[in-house]
Amino acid sequence: MCMMKWTIIALSVAAGTSQMAMASSQDDAKGFVDDSTLSILTRLEYMNRDFKDGFSNPTNGGKSGYRQDTGAAERIKYSSGFTQGTIGVGVDAYAMGTVKLDGGKGRAGNAQFQVNDDGSEAKTQSAAGGAVKFRVSDTVAKYGNQVVINPVFSTSDSRLLPEIATGTLVTSNEIKGLELNAGHFTALRTQTGQFNDSAGLEAADFASANYQFTPDLVAGIAASNVENNFKKQYLNVNYTLPIVEGQSLNFDLNAYNTKSQGQELSGKVDNNLWSLATAYSLGAHRFTVAYQRSTGDTPYAYGVDGSDTVYVSNSIQMSDFDGAQERSWQGRYDLNLASYGVPGLTFMTRYVYGDNIRTTEGPEGRERELNVEVKYVLQTGPAKDLSFRVRAAYFRANDAYIFAANNNDVGPSNDDIRLIINYPLNIL
Repeated sequence: MCMMKWTIIALSVAAGTSQMAMASSQDDAKGFVDDSTLSILTRLEYMNRDFKDGFSNPTNGGKSGYRQDTGAAERIKYSSGFTQGTIGVGVDAYAMGTVKLDGGKGRAGNAQFQVNDDGSEAKTQSAAGGAVKFRVSDTVAKYGNQVVINPVFSTSDSRLLPEIATGTLVTSNEIKGLELNAGHFTALRTQTGQFNDSAGLEAADFASANYQFTPDLVAGIAASNVENNFKKQYLNVNYTLPIVEGQSLNFDLNAYNTKSQGQELSGKVDNNLWSLATAYSLGAHRFTVAYQRSTGDTPYAYGVDGSDTVYVSNSIQMSDFDGAQERSWQGRYDLNLASYGVPGLTFMTRYVYGDNIRTTEGPEGRERELNVEVKYVLQTGPAKDLSFRVRAAYFRANDAYIFAANNNDVGPSNDDIRLIINYPLNIL
C-alpha cells in the first residue's frame, strides 16, 4: 500500500502544478448530459477446440476429444460526461447478457458459458454494474466496476463477455506525453462468472507510468502487488525508426519480474520473462521476428490479476511460451489489403517454436504453434464497422512438456478455430 499512497500523492502534485500552466479537459467540460455516450455491441462467437492424439476434453470426464459452443452477446454501455466546475462528476454503467445457441454437456469448457455442476453449460448469462468518476484538471479517478488495460493488471475480452474488475483507478495526463496510472482492486469477475469475486482476487495494487519521449520513442514501467499471490514489475521500450516513406523498423522490448508472496495462492513463483520483437513495415506488408526468454524456477504467473496480463511478443492465441527456462522464436507476416483495393480486409499468420523447457520428467520440453487470422470490417453503409474475424491455431507439444499436457485449455496437441462477428453501434 505504500507504493499506492506515494503514487496518488504524486498525481495530486502533478495536477496542482499543471493547472496553473494550461487549460485542462475539465475546463472544457460540457456537462453530465451533453457529453454522454450510449453504445451497443452485438457479438456472435463460435469456438471449437479439437484435442488430438487421443487426448480427451478434461472438463467432460473423457467423453469426447473436443469442445464446441456458439453464443450471442449483447452489451449496452452508457458513459456520462462530467459536470462543470473544478471537480467534474460522472457515471459509467453497463448491462450485458449472453444466449447459448449451440453446445452440449459433453463439449463444455471453452470459457464462453458458465459450467453447471452436472457438466452442462448455462443457457443464458447476464451482468450489470457501474462506476462513479471524478475529474480534476486532466486527472480522472473512477470507482466501481470497470474494464482495466494495464501491463500488470489487464482484464480479458476474448470471449462473449469481458472480465470486469471492481475497485479504484486513477489516470493522470497532466504533463504532455506522460500518463500515470494507479489502481486498487478488490474483486475480479471472470468472463463466465456470475459474481464479482469469481476469479479469487483478494486485493491488487498497481502503479504505472508511460512517457512519449519523441513521436517515435515511448517507454513505460509498472509494478503490482497482488495480495497472497505475487509481486510483479514490468518494463517496456518501443521505438520506430522511419526509413523512407512507407518503410520503417519497429523495436519492442517487454520484460517482467514476478515473485510469489504471502500464502502463494498462485503457487510458488520465481520467474523473469522478456521478449524483443523487430518488425519491418513495407507499404501493406509487415514482417516480424521475435525472441522470448523465460528464466527462473517456475513459469510466468498471471490470471488472478486479469487473463490478459502477459504483454510479451510470444503470448499468442493458445500458448504464452512462458514455461520454466523456455526460449522461443517467432516469425510473423501481416498484410493490409486496402492497398490492393479491399479496404477493411487484413490477414495475419505467425509461427512460434519453443524449447529448453524444464519439465518434471527430466527431458527437455518443446512446443510450437501456428496461427492464421483473417478479418474484414465493413467501411461504409448502414452496417458500417460490422466485422468478421476468423482465428485458427494449431498447437503441438512433445510428451515431456507435462505442463502443457496437463493444461485443461491446451493439451499436448490441439486445434482451435474461432469465428467472431462484432457489430458496434453508437446511439449517442
